[in-house]
Amino acid sequence: MQARSALFDLYGDHLRSRGGRAPVAALVRLLAPVGIAAPAVRTAVSRMVRQGWLAATRTPAGPGYQLTARAERRLDAAAARIYRTSRAGWDGRFDLITVTLPADRRPRERLLSALSFLGYARLGDGAWVAARPSPEIDPMLQDAEVAYERFSASHSGGVPGAMALVRRAWDLAEIAAEYDKFVDDLRPVVTAVSARTPDEQAYAARFQLVHAWRGFLFSDPQLPLALLPDGWAGTAAAAFFDRHAARLRPAADRFVTSCLSDGRA
Repeated sequence: MQARSALFDLYGDHLRSRGGRAPVAALVRLLAPVGIAAPAVRTAVSRMVRQGWLAATRTPAGPGYQLTARAERRLDAAAARIYRTSRAGWDGRFDLITVTLPADRRPRERLLSALSFLGYARLGDGAWVAARPSPEIDPMLQDAEVAYERFSASHSGGVPGAMALVRRAWDLAEIAAEYDKFVDDLRPVVTAVSARTPDEQAYAARFQLVHAWRGFLFSDPQLPLALLPDGWAGTAAAAFFDRHAARLRPAADRFVTSCLSDGRA
């Protein structure tokens, strides 16, 4: 687990609803149970400040960091996908984009990662498709300063044609295997936690669960059920995630509260 990614998880899952800020000492304490040392936390925080995700602030417990407006928008959008609170139906239309990719490797890789995160898959050279338009896509492409065009279109082959397009753009078998592996890997982690387990251990187990589930934001665009195979593995995995995330939440919240009220590093 990388420190920067863990910080996004921490702010998104726990700190966003608590004002979006925390003292440095609390950040260190909150990431220690998942194996991230203090120097790595501070390095990751500095990087996120440079990237515009965090801003330095003062808290009653000392120096800290606050989410920027940009980070709040990104985390709110991610939370809606993680907990599926705003999943809408499908109107039968795809969002199509043609993009001129940057020539330099790093900007190009950042753009490719951002497109995948927003639910777009590559159809061919410079062509990307999503089952639903992302409200972030235009600002993201404009910030990247790349030339692009967007189109809204339905498949001439109806649902069968749309299903074929989806299978061309996304490797559904691979995504299904990732969901099965997620459940197999996380089941022993979360089932080891009982009502007698210390809050810190419950927090760490839930953190691992959410961190692993968040990874599907980059691989699974949450396609409409009408375009997915029967018995889609993601449905069972989502039920597993929801059940254990809710069960472990009270203990995790208690641990977060104790760390935020304690200024020790």
